[in-house]
Amino acid sequence: MKKFGVLVTLLTGIGGFTMCNKAGVFPDSGYDERLSGGIATAFDETSKSFSHEIPGLNDRDARIHELGDAAFEQTFVTAPAPVNSGLGPVFNNVSCISCHHNDGKGTPTAGFTTSSLLFRISIAGADAHGGPLSAPGFGGQLQDVSIFGKQAEVKMNITYSDLPVTYPDGSVVVLRKPAYNVLNPYQSLPAGFMISPRLAPPVFGLGLLENIPESTILSFADENDKDGDGISGKPNYVYDAFTKQTALGRFGLKANTPNILTQAAGAYNQDMGITSYVFPQESSYGQSQADGLGDDPELADSVLNSVHFYIKTLAVPARRNVTDVDVKRGQYLFTQINCSGCHKTTVQTGVDVNLPSVSNQRIQPFTDLLLHDMGDGLADNRPDFLASGSEWRTAPLWGIGLFEKTNGIPFYLHDGRARTIEEAILWHDGEAKKSKEAFMQLPKDDRDKVIRFLKSL
Repeated sequence: MKKFGVLVTLLTGIGGFTMCNKAGVFPDSGYDERLSGGIATAFDETSKSFSHEIPGLNDRDARIHELGDAAFEQTFVTAPAPVNSGLGPVFNNVSCISCHHNDGKGTPTAGFTTSSLLFRISIAGADAHGGPLSAPGFGGQLQDVSIFGKQAEVKMNITYSDLPVTYPDGSVVVLRKPAYNVLNPYQSLPAGFMISPRLAPPVFGLGLLENIPESTILSFADENDKDGDGISGKPNYVYDAFTKQTALGRFGLKANTPNILTQAAGAYNQDMGITSYVFPQESSYGQSQADGLGDDPELADSVLNSVHFYIKTLAVPARRNVTDVDVKRGQYLFTQINCSGCHKTTVQTGVDVNLPSVSNQRIQPFTDLLLHDMGDGLADNRPDFLASGSEWRTAPLWGIGLFEKTNGIPFYLHDGRARTIEEAILWHDGEAKKSKEAFMQLPKDDRDKVIRFLKSL
């Protein structure tokens, strides 16, 4: 069960430190590009590459991390039960690890124990906090599984149709376009309901992303596209259910969650039907499936806090093949066609006196954590706080080259429609249209090098 991060001391000819010297900027010429997470980097290329703790944890923190690790893998069962009680009564899955396979991405199926695809639902309008307006009788998320004696809210059916894309050189790639159908609702769905598919994303490196200063993220925004590059980017400001305040959205596929705590607690509540001190009300409250047991909150505060800490202290896998000539060429082209306009290569984290390994680190997340219009092809047509129906948060690309190792079959984009990195690129539109078209204009050999670079991340 115990998972260890790998701390590697790199001797690069740096001079000694003195107590009175101010830290300088680390020169690019001396920076090791393998360190995707700075000191919070793990050197592992196996299926467990996403599952290492950040180095440097003291004994107490390492113990909390391990407790959170164990809780992350625990399966919940129907109440009453002596351990892990409270599943449902309607839910999507039974544990955290069931969706986030090996702490990585999920599988885009519905209604199976291996499924990691869920569907948000809302109706027109906004709630009291400016967020999506819950659908009467269904809440904010469709739960397609239920405990014995209760009825699932719906069943979901997913079908795909082929969508060929032809490069200027005549090469053809067949994309798959998903269609989602809501079947067998336990009661009539409200008129004009909107649904949005969301595939479980990786959970490693979130402590670093949470520690990026808000001012840094806002410095990436260009809502009016003043520089004329076709890329705007805007922050999402969302409601924090714990602090009861508005905060910058960082997590979730539309940046609709402000921090790791509310992300984790929200997943327990909506995905598994488990209440906590952050979300003390059942997701099925007011519905016919409600169990009426009065045992809320079902999740011990210490368990939620340990899972929160576990996620916060997961390391980032190191980059690979950074000196390979083809990888370096792909990296150059990635920047030249302005993929880096959204997927910011290098970011500096802020100071965290409690966790030195995520404090003041130079990291390579390949995201700006902002919302971008990705065009009609990827639109879910469902607003989420300030995010429109065609806007998505820039996905971090670190670890993307290891999805095949951690997941078996890799899936990309917000709903897993893309089976390859190339397919994911070809789905880009909207603000990413210029970069996508520039990629398509490259000779095949150069396109392959861009993908080879991405697989090194």
